[in-house]
Amino acid sequence: MEESAKESSFGFNKRRAEGRDKDVHDKKKLQLKVRKLNPINTLSYVQILGTGMDTQDTSPSVLLFFDNQRFIFNAGEGLQRFCTEHKIKLSKVDHIFLSRVCSETAGGLPGLLLTLAGIGDEGLSVNVWGPSDLKYLVDAMKSFIPHAAMVHTHCFGPAPSSDASLPDSAKSANHIILVDNELAKISAILLKPSCSDGSPVKPGETSVIYVCELPEITGKFDPKKAVALGLKPGPKYRELQSGKSVKSDTLDIMVHPSDVLGPSLPGPLVLLVDCPTESHVLELLSAESLNSYYADFSGDPQCAKTVNCIIHLSPVSVTGTSNYQKWMKRFGSAQHIMAGHEMKNVEIPILKSSARITTRLNYLCPQLFPASGFWSLPHFNTSAAESSASEGPVPSICAENLLKFTLRPLANLGIDRTNIPSLEAPSEITNELLSEVPEVVDAAHQISQFWQGPRELKDDCPMLDNEVMIEESWLDENRLPNCLDNVRRDDLEIVLLGTGSSQPSKYRNVSSIYVNLFSKGSLLLDCGEGTLGQLKRRYGVEGADSAVRKLRCIWISHIHADHHAGLARILALRRDLLKGVPHEPLLVVGPGPLKRYLDAYERLEDLDMQFLHCRYTREASWNDFEGNGEPVKNLSTPGSPFSTEGLINKTEANLFAKGSCMQSVWKGPGIPVDNNAAFPLLKNLKNVLNEAGLETLISFPVVHCPQAFGFALKAAERINSVGKVIPGWKIVYSGDTRPCPELVEASRGATVLIHEATFEDGMMEEAIAKNHSTTKEAIDVGSSAGVYRIILTHFSQRYPKIPVVDETHMHKTCIAFDLMSINLADLPILPKVLPYFKLLFKDEMPVDESDDVVDAVSAAS
Repeated sequence: MEESAKESSFGFNKRRAEGRDKDVHDKKKLQLKVRKLNPINTLSYVQILGTGMDTQDTSPSVLLFFDNQRFIFNAGEGLQRFCTEHKIKLSKVDHIFLSRVCSETAGGLPGLLLTLAGIGDEGLSVNVWGPSDLKYLVDAMKSFIPHAAMVHTHCFGPAPSSDASLPDSAKSANHIILVDNELAKISAILLKPSCSDGSPVKPGETSVIYVCELPEITGKFDPKKAVALGLKPGPKYRELQSGKSVKSDTLDIMVHPSDVLGPSLPGPLVLLVDCPTESHVLELLSAESLNSYYADFSGDPQCAKTVNCIIHLSPVSVTGTSNYQKWMKRFGSAQHIMAGHEMKNVEIPILKSSARITTRLNYLCPQLFPASGFWSLPHFNTSAAESSASEGPVPSICAENLLKFTLRPLANLGIDRTNIPSLEAPSEITNELLSEVPEVVDAAHQISQFWQGPRELKDDCPMLDNEVMIEESWLDENRLPNCLDNVRRDDLEIVLLGTGSSQPSKYRNVSSIYVNLFSKGSLLLDCGEGTLGQLKRRYGVEGADSAVRKLRCIWISHIHADHHAGLARILALRRDLLKGVPHEPLLVVGPGPLKRYLDAYERLEDLDMQFLHCRYTREASWNDFEGNGEPVKNLSTPGSPFSTEGLINKTEANLFAKGSCMQSVWKGPGIPVDNNAAFPLLKNLKNVLNEAGLETLISFPVVHCPQAFGFALKAAERINSVGKVIPGWKIVYSGDTRPCPELVEASRGATVLIHEATFEDGMMEEAIAKNHSTTKEAIDVGSSAGVYRIILTHFSQRYPKIPVVDETHMHKTCIAFDLMSINLADLPILPKVLPYFKLLFKDEMPVDESDDVVDAVSAAS
């Protein structure tokens, strides 16, 4: 391991910690595949990739499929996870088109680009197309995505700056032609909101209508005519079918395609329409570039085109208006597929595999795994057929997961429902579980008994298969801590929204932890892609909106995509939910590079947030803040933790013990911070903590990458009904890290330590190379710090359902699963439940889930 600290008790990759192990993809151009296209006898269809359709958190994606080439329209959060679930290989996608540039349509793009960059030895890149606003998103992504992954991004339309990326030859009066090959011509029509006050269009407001036109279908080949013209069966037949003239084999003449082919038919044509507001509808009605597609077109008949299918990405609030319905009627008999947000299909989960696991866990232990939000809705029994009934005068169907509209072969033109997932009630999943694992009935009963009596631990440890799963020697060290004395169930709940590492998988989303303080608000610790969708799966569509409204702070550990790529979507939703309501911008606490990303992203859309550097929430900085309650100028005193100099020096001195070989990790110039801005932000954070009944929120440096932090949160003490002072609980979150003294010190006396455990114990070399921890190392950190309970999370995706653990070390430890909800009052019971989980996963082995899920994507791990 290059420059690893051999003499340390905990080895680590120094180059990675210092940021000197830059990905090789930064230094070369990733492969952009050139595929051999064959327009003859090609299978082609458009298909709904259902991101967001059950949780309403993102715009659905649409796949345009050919045998040898794939196109995707929109890449909302969850796209990668959905494609993994349904074995749709994203490595075969060559082009991604955005109908708008915002978190709703592009939230899954960063993670997708990173995954493609890590596929195979060379890595892959794709063409990404979008209106001029795409430039702002690309600028923001540069802070954490290798440049090589984004060299093929293309903006079109009036550019926000002078560097337009499309040549004039690609533009025409009606359309901006983006792709034109043997398989399809894809062009864009820009749609901007109608502004009566003359104000300019803001970034993020431009939407795109995409026109997907397949080549005309050549007439049927007549072999009798070919023979009569002196042609012998063979390759010349194919050349004629592809539109080329050939020399007759026996006659001195040229044979042309029209000599042997019947009349041609126009190729199928699909429109994808994203009309987000009624202001856009006014522009839609007046768009002259659409005239030739209307059934009532009165111009040159040779210019008239018949639209076969229109996929409407517009919201129901727009498509239901009389103006929009009037516009839809103009397309005659075209098939309309309504894919905008509406409360339909919510009872059929997009991520079916994950939903099944959660339902089985819910049967086994409903206290830790409440029923998913989408399966607790009152209209669950609504059938798919009823939910797709069209509303309004224009016949249409509601989009469903994996719904297809076949384009070729022409004989099959039209709707294809064969791949649509069937409705599966929780009771069906439970019955299947009981059939497969009948002993789960007794296990569920035994678990329920843990919640019946007093919460202090007893000597009756659970036994499964005649094997003692928990050692008795741990009883003394697990006495109920004072902070749990008379604890209330509305004090604290920890919800593990995402427990996987690197990139989303079928069963585990990437990192995010929701700290629910109930009436006092909530916090998010890390916010990987899909965090909003996970909140909606846990609390339901409306319940998640409530959870986002009451967020008081979001804390981000480091600038890797699996920890922050879902942040913009959460902030954008909160902004919309609180529009017109008096409120404060949300505090986001994170490392310096995150601020660069957010500053660049806010040129695209306002996120209604304030940023505070993690360094200002270190313990020494808080002490300095408390001692400098008055003038801001004192914060810049040399040697103060609030001066850049003071912060860097203290970081170097405190990260490791004097003389440690890891001490140099934090050397180097610090990121300049506006000290005058830091004081009021800290004051705001202090007020937020006080209002939420919290005493301290402290960040501390850990060993993973430059500016990686851990987190400690302590509740204020309280007085019980008899006047006794009860100390506050303490939660510590490791972020991503190797075991290190700062983490051990911060964890001393913690009620809960949530620690990453990316690798199993036998993969120490991999853990050191990536600056992650093994399961045993994570447990050892908690044990050495005297932590009451340890929750292991951030598992490598090579463990699709349950990680490999040595259960002899698990006496105060629990394995995290997605959507697991741990109440403060249930901590005494937590380790007793773990042995029963193996019943559900007794046949599981570590596997790679998909060719496209590469566990070692270095840029995102």
